[in-house]
Amino acid sequence: MTLPVVTIYSRATCHLCEVAFDTLVSLQNECEFAIEKVFIDDEVDLIEKYGEQVPVIHINGNAHDFFRVDPERFKAAISAL
Repeated sequence: MTLPVVTIYSRATCHLCEVAFDTLVSLQNECEFAIEKVFIDDEVDLIEKYGEQVPVIHINGNAHDFFRVDPERFKAAISAL
C-alpha cells in the first residue's frame, strides 16, 4: 500500500504555513500519509500560481485547501482514498 502524499506549498516566513504544517503533523497520529513541504519563495512559477494564498495543501497532487487545514475535512479526504 502506498501512502498518500500531502504537499504543503509554503513560504519561509509564513505563520499560517507553520500552523498548517503543525496541524498536518498532528493528524499523522490519526491518518497515515507522507508530508512533503515545498517552499515557493525561489520558484517564479509557483509564486505566480499561489502568490499570497499559501499555505496551499495538495493530496496526491490534487488541490485540497489553502490558508488553513480543516482537520475533519482533511481526515475525510484521506480516508476516501
